[in-house]
Amino acid sequence: MSTLTGELSMESSDAKELRQEIQLACFKVGSELYALDIMRIKEIIRPQKLTPVPKAPSFIEGVINLRGAVIPVADMRKRFDQPINTENRKNRIVVCSLAGKVIGLLVDEVTEVKRFGRNEIAPAPQFIKGPQADYFLGVARRDDDLIMLIDLEKVLSTDEKIELQKLSHEQNPV
Repeated sequence: MSTLTGELSMESSDAKELRQEIQLACFKVGSELYALDIMRIKEIIRPQKLTPVPKAPSFIEGVINLRGAVIPVADMRKRFDQPINTENRKNRIVVCSLAGKVIGLLVDEVTEVKRFGRNEIAPAPQFIKGPQADYFLGVARRDDDLIMLIDLEKVLSTDEKIELQKLSHEQNPV
């Protein structure tokens, strides 16, 4: 019986250790490295033909048809005020759920998935000011790498989320 108790306590300490780690999908926008919690990502796909949507928010490049679902795609370069780049073969669309909807984030390159311990993640620097400051949950640090963690819920303002919902309803009538 004591062996079983020992195994259970080992399992629970392993489970605690697992919760202390987070897997982040790292990607580039311009020359900067960003990351999202892998649990927020549905899939990562190659760019597809975008259909422009009149009167969509300026950072929405258009919509794609992904297995019958119409998904708006946001250009992260526009969102982060980066110079707009021509498409390259490393561009990807990171498909994730946001505010109960599915959205694609157009990034320059998805680099890798990394595991970070909670102790390797620091709060976002205090010197980041303005609307962009809210986009970040913190900074993951390892060796010389600094990776900004994106707060997906804050990448879009409340008004933009409402616009996104209108866009989804127009494209997917019930």
